[in-house]
Amino acid sequence: MSQRTILVVGGTSGIGLEIAKEVVARGDKVILTGRDQKRAVEIAASIGPDAQGLAVDISEPEAIAESLKPIEAVHGLVLAAIERDANTVREYDIARARRLVTLKLVGYTETVHALLDRLPASRETGIVLFGGRAKDAPYPGSTTVATINGGVEGLTHSMALELAPMRVNGLHPGIIGDSPFWADKPAAVLQGYESRTPGGALATMADIVGATMFLLDNQGVSGTSLYVDRGWRLT
Repeated sequence: MSQRTILVVGGTSGIGLEIAKEVVARGDKVILTGRDQKRAVEIAASIGPDAQGLAVDISEPEAIAESLKPIEAVHGLVLAAIERDANTVREYDIARARRLVTLKLVGYTETVHALLDRLPASRETGIVLFGGRAKDAPYPGSTTVATINGGVEGLTHSMALELAPMRVNGLHPGIIGDSPFWADKPAAVLQGYESRTPGGALATMADIVGATMFLLDNQGVSGTSLYVDRGWRLT
């Protein structure tokens, strides 16, 4: 199989970085993006010669097309860029809400739009949109997060229909116990979540990486929302 190029938007840290590393480890090339060019280049260099770093800020959608101009053909796209936002209805911060809605819904869509001339119109082309389980299991302060992750599911369906034969799928992580956001939480907090999963263990970043590769590669899957949470809501 010839070497492919995968673009990971939001690939300079956390789960996005682990996905970028896996792409190279399996023999493909990766382009990873972050907001800062120097940091993106440094992170790519740490992965190896098959990794390239590029500055792209998808919270500023008018600038996305220009930022993506250096990219040539890509055979897969992972939109993993996220921001954390604790925002309630009672104490609603419009600016924060607008930024997060723009980043995920408008930014994700514009990224795909800007790359359509470089994404082969083939079943081999996979696009993965990151959402999250907050859409089904909201928590205090998740007003915007729960809303946009529900929007990601709708976006997955519409893109899968419109862009076929390219495949578009959504990946919705639950609580990822070893991710940078959750790993430093008090043990009692994590144990409380662990107790609600069959088997008493949280999903890991490796689980998310594996699920992402599956969605990039499996030509029989499109328009699907994949939950990776170790069955968190079954108990």
